[in-house]
Parts: sequence; C-alpha cells; structure tokens
Amino acid sequence: MAVRGEDIGLLKGYAAALKQEIRKIPGIVDLEVTLEHDIPEYRLTVDGERASDLGVTTGAVVRTVGALIGGQVVSTYEDPDGDAVNVRVRLPVAMRQDPSQVERVRLAVNRGPEGVALVPLGEVARYSLSDTPSEINRQALTREVVLSANLDGLPLGEAMNKVKTIAGRVPMAPGYRVVFTGEGEDMIESFGYMAEALLLAVIFVYLILAAQFESFIEPFSIMLSLPLSIVGMAGMLLLTGDTVNIMSLIGLIMLMGLVTKNAILLVDYAKVLQTRGMDRTEAVIAAGRTRLRPILMTTLAMIFGMLPLALGIGAGAEERAPMARAVVGGLVTSTFLTLLVVPVVYTLLDDFVAWTRRRWEGKKAAAGAVAGFLILLHGIPLLAPPAAVAADAAGWNS
Repeated sequence: MAVRGEDIGLLKGYAAALKQEIRKIPGIVDLEVTLEHDIPEYRLTVDGERASDLGVTTGAVVRTVGALIGGQVVSTYEDPDGDAVNVRVRLPVAMRQDPSQVERVRLAVNRGPEGVALVPLGEVARYSLSDTPSEINRQALTREVVLSANLDGLPLGEAMNKVKTIAGRVPMAPGYRVVFTGEGEDMIESFGYMAEALLLAVIFVYLILAAQFESFIEPFSIMLSLPLSIVGMAGMLLLTGDTVNIMSLIGLIMLMGLVTKNAILLVDYAKVLQTRGMDRTEAVIAAGRTRLRPILMTTLAMIFGMLPLALGIGAGAEERAPMARAVVGGLVTSTFLTLLVVPVVYTLLDDFVAWTRRRWEGKKAAAGAVAGFLILLHGIPLLAPPAAVAADAAGWNS
C-alpha cells in the first residue's frame, strides 16, 4: 500500500502510524516502509542579496561546487594499450570531507574593465547539516511512501481488509490518501475481470436456452441450477480451507456451463413427452425417472475426472486445486438439488405462462368486443328516423 501526498514530513508521519498498527496484525511479516531511514547531507544556502552585490550567480555556485566536490571530466587520456580513460578534476579527499574547506573555495566573477575577481564561497553561502530521504518516489503526479510486507498464512484479501480498516482509523489531512499497490492492486483488477466474465457467461447461457426453447421464461427454470451450484462450491471451499481466489473463480465460471446440463435434460424431455399428449405432472415424473441415469453418469464422469486435480496430485497442483474443488462441490449439490428443485420450478413457471396467456387472450377478446361495439355505434345514425334505424338493423342481422 502507498500513502500519497505532497509534504514529506506528513507522509512519513502517516506511514509511521500505519506501520505501528499494521505490525500488530498476525500473519503480516517483514514490514518495510520507504523514507523511513534518512541519510545526512550538507545543504548549501546562498544569500541572494549578498551574492547579487558581489556579482555572483547561483549558477556559478552550482557549477563550481559541483566540479570541485562531484568532479568534472576535463579531458580523456589514452593509455599505451589504447584504452581511453576520463580525466576528472576535483578537490582532494581531505578537502571534500571538510565542509570548512569548501567555504574557502573562490568563485571567479567577471567585473568588466576591472577584470576577474575571486570571491570566497563563504562570503555568499552558508552550509548546514540536515537529514534527507534516501529517495523520493512519485506516482500519479504526487509523492508517495510505500509500505510493503510478506504474508505468513494470511490470505491476501483478508490482509487487505484488515489494513483498510486500520487506514480508516488514521486521520489524514485533505489531499492525502491510502491506495493499494502491488499484488493487492492486481487482485482487485483480476477480480473485476472475473466478475465481467461471469456475467457474460450467465448472459450467453440464457440467450442460448431462450433460442433453444423459443421462450424467454422457461430458461429461468434451468438457470436456477446456477445458484444451486454456488452452494456446493462455497461448502467445498470451506471444507477444504481454500479461499475465493482466481482459480476458484475460474471453476465457478466453468460451473455456469456444466450444471445447466442436468436441468436441460429434464426440461427438454418433459416438453417432448408433453407434445406426445402426456399430462404435465406425469411428463415431469417420467422425465426425472428416465433422465436420472444419464445425469448421474455424466456428473460422475466429470467429478472423477477432476478428482486427481482436486486432491492436489502432481507438481504445482496446490495452485490449481481450488478450481477442481470448486467444480466438484458445485456439481455434487447442483445434481441432487436440480432433481428436486427444477421440476417444481418448471411446473410453477408453466402455470405462470398459462395464466399469462389466458389473461392476454381475455384482454384480446374484451378489446375485440369493445371495438365491435364502437363500430356498431358508429354505423347507427343517432338522428335518423326510426324506420331507417330499423332497416339498418335488419341489414346488420342478415
């Protein structure tokens, strides 16, 4: 995680407070904070008014001190072997380590007709010893202090939730915030992509079922097996001690296409039997009895196919095992619950469709009667003589 803001002093204070609280969380180890260890440095402060009076510019101070302390390449020497070596000029080590010697460095100032004058550096600048950060990191156009740690038996999501709670208790000035970076940021981004993939999977399943059954309502009886599989997935992960991670979410997306198979077998065969003239209740019972064997065969084949991976057999299987365990748990519960719940929901939705159709036909009949009555009224002239009305009525009856 990173604390972002502008003032380095405030950033260091907020980071120190967060580190003190985060260190108390079991499972977070090797906690490190940037900007925690400062290094000493000498700061040279130029007196602007004095330097202006003497004709010394800040650029001249920087160039002179940089060349004498840091060194400056003035030429290149070529040794007998033909290798080029840079010749760097700077003060001796004893003078570079003694700040008082730096004050005696003379700056060349052009005085025009008077020629060049030498001004001691101590006349226009003063030095002081202070601490400074070893490095200043910037991200998103602002400074930041990064807190990093390792996890020992603590899931990443749980660690992030605990750290987020602690960050909410630390008061910060406006313009300062805490953001997650590193693996935490990657996990949040990956979970967002997985949610989009899961939503698209559900939508595609519904569209295919709606096209297959030529109905927008009947697919809901089949798609009810999707939440039934989540129950088994959650139970299996809880039983094995796994967490909801990327691999288990991949298993959940796989379940969206696998668990609807049982409901499709039941509902499709029940509709076939109804088209043959069988009563709906008898058709549902016969479909359950007839399709039980292929449902169990296909489900057991998928479960046993996933079993070696779910048991963690093989190199690197610990990472992929949650996916297989999620699939196995979802298949087990969805299979047994589908045999009980889907037929009931199918009959309820079928009653709802029939009731909706009757209401629609009743409204159409009522609308037709009203339209006929309006046509009848439109055809009778209200101010016509009784004889004409009787003649028109005789014509309509005929």
